[in-house]
Amino acid sequence: MSEGGDKFDPIIERIEHVFYSVEVRAIVRNEALRQEQGGEVSRLRAQLERVQGRRLDAPVLPTHPAFASLLPGGGLRAGSAYALKRSASLLLALMSRPSQDGSWCAAIGMPELGAEAAESLGVDLSRLVLVPDPGPRWLAVVATIAEVAPVVAVRPPGRAADAEVSRLAARLRDRGTVLLVQGPWPQAEAMLEVSDPEWSGLGNGHGYLESRAVTVTSSSRRWPRERRERMLLPGPHGEVALVLPSVVALPAADSQPPVVERPPASSGIAVLRDETPEPSAQPREPRSVTPVRDVVPAPAAQEEFDERLRRAMRVLEAVG
Repeated sequence: MSEGGDKFDPIIERIEHVFYSVEVRAIVRNEALRQEQGGEVSRLRAQLERVQGRRLDAPVLPTHPAFASLLPGGGLRAGSAYALKRSASLLLALMSRPSQDGSWCAAIGMPELGAEAAESLGVDLSRLVLVPDPGPRWLAVVATIAEVAPVVAVRPPGRAADAEVSRLAARLRDRGTVLLVQGPWPQAEAMLEVSDPEWSGLGNGHGYLESRAVTVTSSSRRWPRERRERMLLPGPHGEVALVLPSVVALPAADSQPPVVERPPASSGIAVLRDETPEPSAQPREPRSVTPVRDVVPAPAAQEEFDERLRRAMRVLEAVG
């Protein structure tokens, strides 16, 4: 048995050596393939970033939480451009958080943009630069200010040449500047627009405009379909806030709805009577009386009021 075992030992060693060599070669080949694939992934990533004109892992400037779901990465991506509709409130709302965090902001080519409106929406005026009329070389002005201001907003007076846009995009990427453009812009990170405005605060012939609810729509190459948020822009105190679904308090199961007794029209009052039975031991409380004033304007006066209200709403929507 020992002699036979001695005869098989070299064969077993040879077989083990063959299998060991195959395993080592497989490990080396897999490692080389992994490194090659890793280099290919890095090359494709760099090519994609070069085509899109921005880094995929670039940091973002935080903005108001109401815009977090509408912006890729949850904020304003450094070195990127964003296309906005002509809405001053949307523009200032996007600039407010960066300015409060200490970033300089600039608005170029917007002579009607007011400092009071900017401050009411939260923009730090000590960090805001206004260039109402940049002249025909507005792209050069934008590129110069982008050297020092992390957020630059501009309203282009016309279409820019592709070569100039490419040079400006390279400057933005190099300096990490965010560009907010009122109008279309090539290779924009996202396009935001405001629609369905609804003002509140006006009554029937009295009151003041307090807040405006709008729908902000965002489209981006980062996601397949548009995203929307309903928000107050601005709110009653100039703030930006998401519009939450209204919560209606339901009555308890054992309670009965109140009954409104309407006396004759000449009395001009309405009595609210609670039909819930009262314990006999407790004295009956007096009924609550609420005066009601019915102001019904004449048809001609109502039509004139409605027309004036529609004109005022159109003017307010036109100015953003």
